[in-house]
Amino acid sequence: MQRDFRNSALLIVGHGSTVNPDSSAPNLAHAADIRRRRLFAEVACCFWKEEPSMRDALLFFRDSSIREVYVVPNFISEGYFTQTVIPRELELSGRTTERATGQAWHYCGPVGSHPMMTELLLQRAVEVAPGVPEKETSLLIVGHGTNLNDNSAVAAKREVEAIRRLDRYAAVLNVYMEEAPLVSDWAKLAQTANVVIVPFFVSDGLHSYEDIPVLLGIDVGPGGSATDRKNAGEVFRQNPYHLCGRNLYYASSLGTDPRFAEIIVEQAEAFDRHRTLPMESVTESLVA
Repeated sequence: MQRDFRNSALLIVGHGSTVNPDSSAPNLAHAADIRRRRLFAEVACCFWKEEPSMRDALLFFRDSSIREVYVVPNFISEGYFTQTVIPRELELSGRTTERATGQAWHYCGPVGSHPMMTELLLQRAVEVAPGVPEKETSLLIVGHGTNLNDNSAVAAKREVEAIRRLDRYAAVLNVYMEEAPLVSDWAKLAQTANVVIVPFFVSDGLHSYEDIPVLLGIDVGPGGSATDRKNAGEVFRQNPYHLCGRNLYYASSLGTDPRFAEIIVEQAEAFDRHRTLPMESVTESLVA
């Protein structure tokens, strides 16, 4: 039975971008979907690199009937942003923060910790390479990777292990943009004739339109440049790419899937189920 959130608000926190408005598009789309369902009294988005900012969000939800605010980070993993930036900018002191108004702000787990991620990754791989034999295919899950926080790669590694256990693909590998194993080494890492690349990101932006394709060896050209928004998505529609003697299939970012809206709601529900746990146990409990 779905939790009654009619006296609560939902705040979806995204990264955003100062150079590519497509970065915030999934957040806004998911918020609109949830808003149409009238599950919460109010639904809003805020961003690190766009307006409205996280600081602006502190002034949201002034209706006195709203007693609780559920903060859901639309991020793939626990890491620098979920553990440092968001709590700092939203002035969160723990899993629940009591405001001077008496309003309680609940800090939920990031969307990437939801168990449905495995199913969505597999579906995206099938969609981008329909009819391609999985036993003749390597599946590469791309994460960002960073030296700011060792946890940033944990989500990708967790999903790779889950998919490996299903024994569907010849190989399942996690690769990263900024740490080893690098996505630029894909041809050395994957030994099969077919290679499927799925970015484990929440939105399509400069990374998925330009950076990763360049690292893969795809010639994006002016028609695939993220600076040309009309044609930016072409890089996902030219599959397969014939590179290094392989058939390479490149998917759009996972977070563009409309089902992320339901996952956001379920992260708020999961908070209530686990609200007695300490902050560091949230992600572990969600995937257990």
